[in-house]
Amino acid sequence: MPRKRKLLAQLSALQNSTSFPQIDAGEQLSTSPGADPSPKSSKYFVIEKKNSPQLQEDFFNQPCVSLAKSFLGQILVRKLPDGRELWGRIVETEAYLGGEDEASHSKGGKQTQRNAAMFMKPGTLYVYQIYGIYFCMNVSSQGEGAAVLLRSLEPLQGLDAMRELRRASRKAPSRLLKDWQLCNGPSKLCQAFGIDKAFDQRDLTQDAAIWMVPGQDPPGEQDVVTTTRIGIGNTGEWAQKPLRFYLRGNRFVSVVDKKMEREMAA
Repeated sequence: MPRKRKLLAQLSALQNSTSFPQIDAGEQLSTSPGADPSPKSSKYFVIEKKNSPQLQEDFFNQPCVSLAKSFLGQILVRKLPDGRELWGRIVETEAYLGGEDEASHSKGGKQTQRNAAMFMKPGTLYVYQIYGIYFCMNVSSQGEGAAVLLRSLEPLQGLDAMRELRRASRKAPSRLLKDWQLCNGPSKLCQAFGIDKAFDQRDLTQDAAIWMVPGQDPPGEQDVVTTTRIGIGNTGEWAQKPLRFYLRGNRFVSVVDKKMEREMAA
């Protein structure tokens, strides 16, 4: 069989497989004014949902740095009140190590009403507000007061709903956001997924509105960039600790460390 016919046959078989969800083609291939016209080249835009096991407590119950790296490639799922599901692949994280970490909200081991989730069982969401407007989402790990900040996601499903949520959270009218702009930052991903303070202290292993499932093809060490965290310049030596992790070459990452990537390439 000629190569082209063989590829078409394989594609047809995949589309007819009951192992894959029925995704609104209009949403995935939107060409509305201002939309990103580039094709969805990532294999993660085809999501194997049926029989996808939800990540359980044993996954979250690991040291903070290990969990921050393990999150890369995993998929965050958010079920909206109207039943729509939003899917995003985690592509960037930061580790906050608890009491010893001068950049952590739990530095010195101090537990407050605000940061209580950081001291709860691994897999508990810690959602806090910044500037009185934006929200950031963390997940507790092993270690007293330790948690991982989710910095960026690669949107996979429900992109139109993400745009609606981002638009609703922005006061001034603005142009239609491109795919790579939807979740490329901690507050942006919270807006796109409809995450606010009401999600604080929720358990990712039990909640009906938000959970995680395993991603396909976990990244290898050569695919992960390890560098410094963002926006903690007043924390002394902790500002230089290599506690941010992201997928190398992924266009959905919030901030790329070109120097570190050049060193990796060399």
